[in-house]
Amino acid sequence: METAIYILVGLIMLGVLYFAWWKVIQPYRKFQGKMLITCPETHQPAGVAVDAKHAALTAVQGEPDLRLKECTRWPERQNCDQACLAQIESSPQNCLVRAMLSNWYKGRSCVFCGKTFPHIDSYDHRAVFWYEQKPAFVNPEGKLVEWREVPVETLPQVLTTHQPVCWNCLIAMVFRRDHPELVLDRPGKRSH
Repeated sequence: METAIYILVGLIMLGVLYFAWWKVIQPYRKFQGKMLITCPETHQPAGVAVDAKHAALTAVQGEPDLRLKECTRWPERQNCDQACLAQIESSPQNCLVRAMLSNWYKGRSCVFCGKTFPHIDSYDHRAVFWYEQKPAFVNPEGKLVEWREVPVETLPQVLTTHQPVCWNCLIAMVFRRDHPELVLDRPGKRSH
């Protein structure tokens, strides 16, 4: 009898987890993160963030209700009609900055070491955790640019003018820049 109760409770828990995944967690992940849209008012790029928590909770009742949590045009235009949400509703994956960056790096090589970037699943544009080994850019003047330094609305321009830099080269170049007295250059072959 006790075993049957444990099995029943286990099945109920699996059902709850399945429901939570499909109805709450998936919509949250789908709309979570910085997004790049074309502002319907100015026809210029703008960075936005959807209220992913609200979208996930309303998805339980059917379709998620989308609303903006932030926009690079706020606070001046905070009372706009949020017509840009139609772009996100029709193609959320194409609006996600992390997806744009992942696609941009795919198949490219680091400008310094020449190593090809592996497939990247979940770049988050503004995350700054120490364990996230995100690549960077080098601008046309040769200056290193980290993701957190790039305003979302300028990303299309950055992706056409900058070159990719891997995490290892970024760390080495930053160390070289910040501590030149500790760097010793040795002539000889470099292995790739």
